[in-house]
Amino acid sequence: MNRRTFIGGGLGLCAGAMMLPALSQTATQESDLLEMELGSGIVSIRLFSDRAPGHVRRIKVLAQARFYDGMPFARVIKDFMAQTGDPGNMSRIDPRQLPPLAAEFSTLPFERGTVGMARSRHPHSATHQFFITTNRARYLDQNYTVFGKVTAGMDLIDQLQGGTHETGKVLNPETIKRLRLASARSVWRVSES
Repeated sequence: MNRRTFIGGGLGLCAGAMMLPALSQTATQESDLLEMELGSGIVSIRLFSDRAPGHVRRIKVLAQARFYDGMPFARVIKDFMAQTGDPGNMSRIDPRQLPPLAAEFSTLPFERGTVGMARSRHPHSATHQFFITTNRARYLDQNYTVFGKVTAGMDLIDQLQGGTHETGKVLNPETIKRLRLASARSVWRVSES
């Protein structure tokens, strides 16, 4: 299995979830900065609402619904990427109920710290899983949607336990303690440092 085919692994593709429309209205009005708390610290992610509005809206809604809290980084491939968002049976939201997103490819490169949406082989199949690249990955450029960039805490992503060589599956993965839209106070704190 190559790196291109594993990224999408296990995405469910079905009709819309019930609670997402109610959260969507408020999520689009929030900050374009995420704070992802790991056991080792905070990773800050700047979202690109101007480049991938549909994907950013989905991530904001899922973060607001606490979908990613407790989510494992279940696939980590050294010198390539770390992927999260596959809940198994642990989430209140069934990802198979999320409608797939239309691809929002851009000219933004997949370089170290780029945040992209995982998908199946079909370009318009992303729903909830995302990955963070730890090195330049040119072959992903304009083939996967870039929706953000790590602005602080990339060293914490580097420290995630690596998975098996072929698939990147991690046996005892680190989990996201919580993923939240940053408040105005957090945005000021990050920009001042």
